[in-house]
Amino acid sequence: MPIFSADSLRAVVRAMCKAAGSDDTEAELVADNLVMANLSGHDSHGVGMLPAYFTNLHAGGLKVNQHAEIVRDEGAVIVVDGNAGFGQVIGKESMDIAIARAKERGVCVLAIRNSHHLCRIGAWAEQCAAAGLVSMHHTNVTGHGGIVAPFRGSDGRYVTNPYTAVMPATENNPAVLLDFATSFVAAGKIRVARNKGVEAPEGALIDHKGQPTRDPNVLYEEPKGALTSFGEHKGYGMALINELFAGVLSGGGTCRPETIREPSATINCMLTIVIDPGRLVDRAFFNRETDATIAHVKASPPANPAEPVLVPGDPERATRAERGAKGIDVDAETWSQIKAGAALFGLDGAEMDRIGGLA
Repeated sequence: MPIFSADSLRAVVRAMCKAAGSDDTEAELVADNLVMANLSGHDSHGVGMLPAYFTNLHAGGLKVNQHAEIVRDEGAVIVVDGNAGFGQVIGKESMDIAIARAKERGVCVLAIRNSHHLCRIGAWAEQCAAAGLVSMHHTNVTGHGGIVAPFRGSDGRYVTNPYTAVMPATENNPAVLLDFATSFVAAGKIRVARNKGVEAPEGALIDHKGQPTRDPNVLYEEPKGALTSFGEHKGYGMALINELFAGVLSGGGTCRPETIREPSATINCMLTIVIDPGRLVDRAFFNRETDATIAHVKASPPANPAEPVLVPGDPERATRAERGAKGIDVDAETWSQIKAGAALFGLDGAEMDRIGGLA
């Protein structure tokens, strides 16, 4: 597999975005966001998203140089329209708005509708945590058909609908970041398995008859299968709440045949709650109790001495250090698909190899 430095991959993304018409700021935001997902170990949300992005761009389902537009402002409650722009821009600008309002009011409830793919939602939680704020995020997907089956169902009725929450860092511990798809695995992990020619994780997929399968192709070929929810009825219940919170309360809609777009696009809605913890408890208590809780949990004797207890966010931090030093693997099929996406906007394969440091 090709191995890229983070800087080389950022250069690839910037070049593709600028070829498609993005301004410098947008190209930089998209590049930083996607490559950070790869560095964090979430290849499902990294540069492997580029083929879908650029197919959507070419078809008109994604629009360049759009910004977060406030369409309703009730003080601590705000609704933003993303105008089908890059989620990397809409997400950052929306969190800038929510952070400023939470610092002013103590809390902000912000709903985003009509944003193109917001990518790794953990990035927006990290932005809030860096400002010293707590945040919670409910996300859904509209614009194309469902790919996750409800509990006891046999076909896709919604998408991966992630839940995300963060506690900001203390003086002694980094932020605790929880960020997961309510499906068994993120859809992008099935794409990665397909591109690598390996089986999907056991339990992640069902075929079109509702039977378990490990063939990743069932998500892409007719008759289509579907992803399952994590935790059976529990993951399904959380997915449905995210669907309703994000899709209904933002005004952006839910995943149903009536909301499929032509051309198809991955459109996110998100309901975000941002809280200034200093309005609830004093900083000394916040630090002391958070640190004590983390220490208490991590002190549990590990069942496997080689695998100590972690808290959410630890795996990503470790992977960032490793991949930052050793580089990022991108499988050959994904790189080929990225080059095909770039070709839609006039960047040939040889130029892409050069930009990526392979030539």
